[in-house]
Amino acid sequence: MRILFTAAAALSLFLISLCTVSAQENQADVYKQRITLYKKVEAVTNIPWYYLAGIDQYERNVRQSRRDIPKAEGITGIYFKPEEWAGILNPDPSDENPTSIQFFNGIGMDGDGDGKASLKSDEDVLHSFAKFLLSYGTDHDNLKIGLWNYYKRDKAVGIIIGKAQIYKQFGRLDLDDHTFPVPLRSNYSYRNTWGDARGWGGRRIHEGTDIFADYGVPVRATSYGIVEMKGWNKYGGWRIGIRDINNNYHYFAHLSGFAKDLKVGQIVEPGMMIGGVGSSGYGPPGTSGKFPPHLHYGIYKDNGYTEWSYDPYPHLRLWERQDRIKARRK
Repeated sequence: MRILFTAAAALSLFLISLCTVSAQENQADVYKQRITLYKKVEAVTNIPWYYLAGIDQYERNVRQSRRDIPKAEGITGIYFKPEEWAGILNPDPSDENPTSIQFFNGIGMDGDGDGKASLKSDEDVLHSFAKFLLSYGTDHDNLKIGLWNYYKRDKAVGIIIGKAQIYKQFGRLDLDDHTFPVPLRSNYSYRNTWGDARGWGGRRIHEGTDIFADYGVPVRATSYGIVEMKGWNKYGGWRIGIRDINNNYHYFAHLSGFAKDLKVGQIVEPGMMIGGVGSSGYGPPGTSGKFPPHLHYGIYKDNGYTEWSYDPYPHLRLWERQDRIKARRK
């Protein structure tokens, strides 16, 4: 029985490994198809591919987190309402004729040259969005104006521009790696504290996980992202906010200080030191020592309308396990 169980367990692990490898290969293929499409549209419109990637990724993340719009079915994520695509006054909201769509001032265009302007064509959709932006220009400032006129939301524009800068710096799309926020070799402990009651600063829930560690233990970026916020908060003390490519905002609070030269707008990657564990907060700038040193780590999701907190604990456990596996492989 023991031999049979061991063989079955080995087979199960082998199958899981095969599935994991297959999923990774499929994802790599999707990334390749996307960047090929971005660069193809760039060649036609002169809009840099990384802006198109930022827009596409923003829209994909929005669609994943909302129920009022359909999920993306192709390799791109940009969503147009049928009436927006075909034209508000168009009697046929499913119209795919580029001539009649243009007559009714729809945004839809034929990007792949098949004679149709189809919402089911990734190239048509991306080309149509790029043509909208092209009416404003191809330089950074005019692209920001075009994005604002489309989304009418400063935060959406900021998130997209941040993504574009990240893609530009790394030159690729596969930026999904994460790491645990403190080194595994340090003396730390944590449990799931998300949603617990908090008395400091009035009654409220705890929007994060507290990781207790020695004062000054390095705090690391958990993802690829861009620093959106750095400074003091009367509750969070010295804190940092980093936005990743999936519309997640990673919040690090109660720090002892910041890494040298770290600044707002800086692009970071997993494992990069951004500060140290501390006990700052609950008072004017510099207040510290009202509680044991720990890192408050929270994650917030933006869905195109608003932003809300969700439990980071399962992610922390996953990243901790992944870091241990990487350490063993070394």
